[in-house]
Amino acid sequence: MSKMTNRQAPGFGPRGGPGAPVQKAKDFKGSLKRLAAYLKPYKWRLLSVLLTAILGTLFTIVAPKILGKATTKIFEGIMMKMSGAPGAGVDFSYIARILILLGLLYLFSSLFTFLQGYIMASVAQKTVFQLRKEAEGKISRLPLKYFDGTTTGEILSRVVNDVDNISTTLQQSLTQIITSVVTIIGVIIMMLSISGTLTVILLLTLPLSGVIAVFIAKKSQGFFGSQQNILGQLNGHVEEIYTGHEVIKAFGHEEKAIEEFDDINERLYQSSWKAQFISGAIMPIMQFINNLGYVLICVVGGIYVANGRITVGDIQAFIQYARQFAQPITQTANITNILQSTIASAERVFELLDEQEEVPEIKNPTSIQNPRGHVSFKHVNFGYEQDHLLIENMNINVKPGQKVAIVGPTGAGKTTLINLLMRFYEIQGGSIWIDGVNIKDMRRSELHSLFGMVLQDTWLFNGSIAENIAYGRIGATREEIIEAAKAAHADHFIRTLPEGFETILNEEATNISQGQKQLLTIARAILANPTILILDEATSSVDTRTELYIQKAMSRLMENRTSFVIAHRLSTIKDADLILVMNKGTVIEQGTHESLLAQNGFYADLYNSQFAG
Repeated sequence: MSKMTNRQAPGFGPRGGPGAPVQKAKDFKGSLKRLAAYLKPYKWRLLSVLLTAILGTLFTIVAPKILGKATTKIFEGIMMKMSGAPGAGVDFSYIARILILLGLLYLFSSLFTFLQGYIMASVAQKTVFQLRKEAEGKISRLPLKYFDGTTTGEILSRVVNDVDNISTTLQQSLTQIITSVVTIIGVIIMMLSISGTLTVILLLTLPLSGVIAVFIAKKSQGFFGSQQNILGQLNGHVEEIYTGHEVIKAFGHEEKAIEEFDDINERLYQSSWKAQFISGAIMPIMQFINNLGYVLICVVGGIYVANGRITVGDIQAFIQYARQFAQPITQTANITNILQSTIASAERVFELLDEQEEVPEIKNPTSIQNPRGHVSFKHVNFGYEQDHLLIENMNINVKPGQKVAIVGPTGAGKTTLINLLMRFYEIQGGSIWIDGVNIKDMRRSELHSLFGMVLQDTWLFNGSIAENIAYGRIGATREEIIEAAKAAHADHFIRTLPEGFETILNEEATNISQGQKQLLTIARAILANPTILILDEATSSVDTRTELYIQKAMSRLMENRTSFVIAHRLSTIKDADLILVMNKGTVIEQGTHESLLAQNGFYADLYNSQFAG
């Protein structure tokens, strides 16, 4: 499995950091429209979210005005009492009614906010559930060519990080946009109902705050970009020195590795503190400007109260509205960046969904009732690029039960031949037949079920040893698993482990040796009981004595089965019924070991070079 660093995954843009770089979509409108199509089935729920968001916000907006009435009533009662008016005092029954009304308003506001969050969570999760389902289905239909040209980290980023980014935005940011817009409009209306002059004073401070925020954000963005780049360098360096620590120690490069780390770390420190310092200056500067606005409001409001133009409660309510006004504006600015990042993530997911798929399955597929393993390549042409053929006019005829060895230098096309046989790639010309059936006329699942594979690169998943062996055949019994392990000579080492067959392999299966991993994959192939075997230097990771056992087990396994063996050590395939010698994508020689040596050609040169001296 590929190793992944802790670098920020593509499509996982920073959320809300002032001045932080935001990934932008190539086609914002098109991708937004396509994402909106996923929300269309939930239009009535979204409408209810809009309604509950508006009601919840309106109740909160009205509250300061009503609270101002209570403040005015208390102020008037105190002033009348100080003036000595008979029977003067605070009307506490009126205050109690105001407080009860406020309590109900806040209660209803909380209830509608809860309903809004509950409904939106359902919509968001169902939407991303559909996206994940489509992405997973798409991956199963993509050809091997896509995975050869795309890293595992990139695919994971699109299916996991980008979809999570969309989920977070749908669940949080959409409702924040609604509440922010409603709050801004509602607060402006309420402030205008109190005093147009005070509203103008407050609004005049906004452009100044915006200009300063944009200026500082642009200054800090360069440092944030530098921070991300250097962070990637640091993660790459740390991964490199830790995965290769044995080599570094062996050649005495510890000091050099530390010096490189210190250099990158120092540059990261310089970029990070500048980015954080400059972006951190936005809030205190904006607060200073906002506070200047509050001072002006208080001074002018005090004069208005003294002149009897407005009440004390209205000034209190206006100051509350002024404080409410700044928050949704800041939220809206942040959400704009988040939306850019989210649509970019959606675009990356859509790019995956739009990738060219495998050639569709034939409508009326042919089945092989009693597979025997007769394989024929007839005039096969293939190239990874349409205009550059790697294999031209290949003809091979493999009889049932034959052991076929494929040899040749690195890059000769040995693995390509196997990929064509299993239809991982589509050929450009000719045909491939198994037991008289063109593989294009078969379902891919049935075609793959004919094969058992043991590769040089072992693949085991996180689970017990028994589960890993049982992966070879659905419904395998415990006895069959044990028999397969014995046939692969894996039973002895398994029983020496503390938990035996129930030993749990970790993610990288590092709690057993490479040779033991190979034995388990061989046991898995034995359990699968396939018609055709594919062995890619299956014994390259085991010691000489174990290799002899494996060769014997393989000989029994290959009896009456067609076998394709990709061999690097030519001594292991002397007994092959047919040896295919490949070079530059073409089968240049074929025959038995003795006949090929007698030809004194390419195979003879390869064989003699391995045993020279």
